[in-house]
Amino acid sequence: MRQTLALAATVVLTFVTGVVDAVGFLALDRVFTGNMTGNIVILGMGVAGADELPVLGPAIALAAFTAAAYLAGLVLRGRGEPRGPGWHHRVTVLLSVGAATLSALAVAAVLAGSHLGTALQIVMAAATAAVMGSQAMVARTVAVADMTTVVVTSTLASLAGETWTRGGRGAVFNRRLVAIAVIFAGAVAGAALLRVHVAVPFGLAAVLTAAVAVLGHLRLSAPRGSDLSTRSPHSLQAPRRAPAQDHLRDDDNDSEMRCTTT
Repeated sequence: MRQTLALAATVVLTFVTGVVDAVGFLALDRVFTGNMTGNIVILGMGVAGADELPVLGPAIALAAFTAAAYLAGLVLRGRGEPRGPGWHHRVTVLLSVGAATLSALAVAAVLAGSHLGTALQIVMAAATAAVMGSQAMVARTVAVADMTTVVVTSTLASLAGETWTRGGRGAVFNRRLVAIAVIFAGAVAGAALLRVHVAVPFGLAAVLTAAVAVLGHLRLSAPRGSDLSTRSPHSLQAPRRAPAQDHLRDDDNDSEMRCTTT
């Protein structure tokens, strides 16, 4: 049951990433707020002067994502919390802060009206990227296998190169495919809701993030002082793979998280 709830929570957060990435690219001057690989590429092309692509927005979003991930990492490594992967009190706090930030952005969008100035767009993109950086660290702490919530490049490679090549029933429907489909669905929803008002997708992202924070705190959080590294076989992580596969997956995820996420 815990595994199912944890998977559901990370699926919802992955959907949120798709929503805010659509908002960032379509309404905030072509800035990705979760997909840092896309921002790096846009920034590089912008520096080269290609197609009048933005430079300042992607650069600030990259900095905000990185700074927030760093701060979230410090918070999650603090004393007084359970050791090992899993949901604990500070995960709830970080997600709650993210939900509050997204709510504030929705309110700011309403107050700004139908036209968002360039400065406001950059601030909103940076704030959203910070939420995504924190969310990425939360996902790594909760540690549901193959569910980073913000990166699908390595997920797609693993799906094609590992899951599909093994065959069997799991090759048709699995969490890797779900992660890819959900971030796509989030982007579709974000783009569609932008036709109403930019505040609407921000509001949806805030509600979903808050719901995950509450669900996780009530159903998944471990008591303070407990050791999550010695949990029962019902741990949130999937069964261990062969050492070589673990090494490859960890390298992929680490490299993606340093650059990303897509």
